[in-house]
Amino acid sequence: MALISAGVLVVLCCGVPGIVALVSPTSSDKDATTPPAPTIQAADAPSTATEAGLAATPAAPSPTAVTPKAAATPVIETRTVTETQKIAYQTRTVNDSSLPKGTRKVTTRGVAGVKTLTYQLTLTDGVQTAKKLVRSQVTKAPVTQVVRVGTKVTQQCDPNYSGACVPIASDVDCAGGSGNGPAYVDGPVRVVGSDIYDLDRDGDGIACDT
Repeated sequence: MALISAGVLVVLCCGVPGIVALVSPTSSDKDATTPPAPTIQAADAPSTATEAGLAATPAAPSPTAVTPKAAATPVIETRTVTETQKIAYQTRTVNDSSLPKGTRKVTTRGVAGVKTLTYQLTLTDGVQTAKKLVRSQVTKAPVTQVVRVGTKVTQQCDPNYSGACVPIASDVDCAGGSGNGPAYVDGPVRVVGSDIYDLDRDGDGIACDT
């Protein structure tokens, strides 16, 4: 849309007034007592420099990538330690015919031994992460315990006789005689009680003396 006034041609574009040209008045216009039209400041027009400045505004910078810090190098150290460990002793049994059957007698007492173990420890930042056995040595040998076990069968003797053991049985005869047992005794045997097996044939108190 254009508005023409004396000496000024005003063009409205996009709702903003702008000066396009100056128009000289005609002779008839000069004679008229028309007051001069107000001058429209050119500053009202869009500023080309401002538009250029807006166009030249730099874009926002892209975020800067953060480089992660390198992990700290772990501190690794090794140590040597020793430990002791008991060695259990063994037990050995020996039959002994001089001891009554079922009797047990310790003749050598067992003693535990000692073993020394050497380890290499690995520590990472002060924390143990590995343990390796590097040496095992017996520093004290164990002592085997010896136990004697009796095998002797104890024969029960009749208290009516002394000097020799007359077994308690259904019948006892003098060894080497004519009796048929089932048990026998080697004399001489002294009769101190009742001669329940009739061993003293001559009655002198001594049995199986022939």
